[in-house]
Amino acid sequence: MAQDLWLQNYDATCRLAQEIAENIHERNRLQRTGGNPAKLNMTLRASLQKLKQNILQLRETLVRASSQRRIMQSEADRRQNLVDDLVTREKQLCSTFSRDGTDPEPSRSSLMSGGFGAGTGGAGSVNPWLVNESEETKGLTFGEIKQQQQRVIDAQDAGLDALSAVISRQKRMGEEIGNELDEQNEIIDDITQLVDKTDSRIRNETRRVKLVETKSASCGELPTPAQPAH
Repeated sequence: MAQDLWLQNYDATCRLAQEIAENIHERNRLQRTGGNPAKLNMTLRASLQKLKQNILQLRETLVRASSQRRIMQSEADRRQNLVDDLVTREKQLCSTFSRDGTDPEPSRSSLMSGGFGAGTGGAGSVNPWLVNESEETKGLTFGEIKQQQQRVIDAQDAGLDALSAVISRQKRMGEEIGNELDEQNEIIDDITQLVDKTDSRIRNETRRVKLVETKSASCGELPTPAQPAH
């Protein structure tokens, strides 16, 4: 059964919160390194406002669905807990955004994990859109992670280019073999035609020889003239 609209909106709101957390982390990194975070700050303000509106819409839609008994009470309670988690998370993000980026900030994992419940599963406290961070990316900024991913993509592209070159070379070899087979087939056709012509000439000569032999035999069977009487 397809996921209902409320859960779809909830998942979209979770993704928006995670995106805000990542942008706050990047904004703070720019502030610490002397970069210009003005553009990110504008984006973050708009995103935080949208996050608040989305949470309000989720809450209002849930109240209507519960009052009209379109969902069971147990499901309504579960969804209310999800909304409460989002409200807490939104407050944490607003607080982190307002903090000076030069101050110690929460880790990237805590920024992204927050207090989300599982939108489509049981009542958990793990953000369904958070992937466990590997040892290779711990301690790296988002920019450094992107660079690392780009290096992996570049290596994959190089491998694909090499594979493409091998395939192209094999294709050329196949075309050359095909051309050679075509030439050999033409030679075989010429030989076949020559054999057919030679065979036809042999048959014609054989018929002529038989005709000559037949005529010679006929001439040898002519009666001997009678001797005159004495």
